[in-house]
Amino acid sequence: MLPIKHQFHLPKDMIYLDGNSLGPLPVAALKQTAAVIQDQWGEHLITGWNRDGWMQQPGSLGNALAPIIGASNDTIMVGDTLSIKVFQAVSAALSLRPDRRVVLSDSGNFPTDLYMAEGLMSHINGDYELKIVDPEEVRDAIDESVAVVMLTHIDYRTGRMHDMQNITAAAHQAGAVMLWDLAHSAGAVVVDVEACGCEFAVGCTYKYLNAGPGAPAFIYARPDIADQVQPILSGWLGHDAPFAFEPQYRPGQQMERFRVGTPPVIQMAVLESALAVWQGISMHDVRQRSVELSELFIQLVEQRCPSLELVSPRNSAERGSQVSFAFENGYAAMQALIDRKVIGDFRQPNLMRFGFTPLYTDEHDVTQAVDVLADVIENRLWDNPIYLTVKAVT
Repeated sequence: MLPIKHQFHLPKDMIYLDGNSLGPLPVAALKQTAAVIQDQWGEHLITGWNRDGWMQQPGSLGNALAPIIGASNDTIMVGDTLSIKVFQAVSAALSLRPDRRVVLSDSGNFPTDLYMAEGLMSHINGDYELKIVDPEEVRDAIDESVAVVMLTHIDYRTGRMHDMQNITAAAHQAGAVMLWDLAHSAGAVVVDVEACGCEFAVGCTYKYLNAGPGAPAFIYARPDIADQVQPILSGWLGHDAPFAFEPQYRPGQQMERFRVGTPPVIQMAVLESALAVWQGISMHDVRQRSVELSELFIQLVEQRCPSLELVSPRNSAERGSQVSFAFENGYAAMQALIDRKVIGDFRQPNLMRFGFTPLYTDEHDVTQAVDVLADVIENRLWDNPIYLTVKAVT
């Protein structure tokens, strides 16, 4: 039964609507992490790699995450950062279509995905092109010149959601490889990577999956193509026999080859606790409650704050688990909200973002947040010099 607020540490009197950027601390993670530090690392030292199963964490946590995105066991590897996983996935995808030179993406993609693809293509042989079109133009832009279609499923600014099944089918019809970034999808909406048939998917675990700042990312590869990929990041733990210490690289079997360096054991302990929260939780139930909360928020904001303009899709079927409103003084208004313990965030040029996470958000949170927002807007509480200085993280 949602919400399950007791499983998270939520500061008193705070309304947290920013789980789309960083999820809160799972209560169980405090004990779990302390045990790893004190009992495992502290007492077992290097024997912990065998005794406590540290070396198996990337795969076992991938299996724990798999049901959340509709994947089977042994198809997900956890570790590194999302940027690294994007780099791995794009390079793997290009290697599957050596006769093609176009990576197709859209202007709603998260910038790091574009940067990593751009950087990769500038360092490998061949006249590659990163083609960026408007989100609405993606399907029509997929043709036989495209090697890889690389998209973020849910737009980080507006919450606009691509039709994963439809676009993947179009990519495959044109002979292209499909790569989805699920950073704003995993734990937020119903995802089924197996049903859509995409070759690759990547994502982070610190947003809706609540594994903490700097939490490891993940990569999914469709089982039938995993062994065809020669990893461009050939780290020692992706070797078929890492402790043989051979001078030449031999890729490991299936998802093992997508490992790079040493797993972050302590951070993975947090992720283990965070994923345990999802046991018994239906993503369909999460999605239904997310839509209800988002719809309520939109209705109340439009009634009480008419100067704010909805920029997220009005149709909930086209929207993820966040709602964005445009406001000329959005940054200052968000700072005023944060000062009053209603936490959202801001994205350029004028977007106020609010995330809805049914694990710990309910209707009371929504109505209270709108009360504060209306006060900030109606009484121009944002018009204060202390809210105008832009901070390093917005």
